Amino acid sequence: MKKTIITVVGKDTVGIIAKVCTYLAENKINILDISQTIVSDFFNMMMVVDTNASVKTHGKMADEMDALGKEIGVIIKCQKEEIFDMMHRI
Repeated sequence: MKKTIITVVGKDTVGIIAKVCTYLAENKINILDISQTIVSDFFNMMMVVDTNASVKTHGKMADEMDALGKEIGVIIKCQKEEIFDMMHRI
């Protein structure tokens, strides 16, 4: 299984989750875990997704998610699980 960590941060607005999840569904990317919070009008979401069935490369997906984030006014970052783990290891 190829896992990717997706983070979404920005000012809370209607439709953020819907637009991100629509992109994932259209690209055969399965959501394994999701957590979201809103603190003082700031939206924060973290997702663990499985990209095995997607035909998109990680780089293409990351670029498209970045563009989607700009379109909806949030910052979307995608990291491969192994890179995320290495960056957050203490």
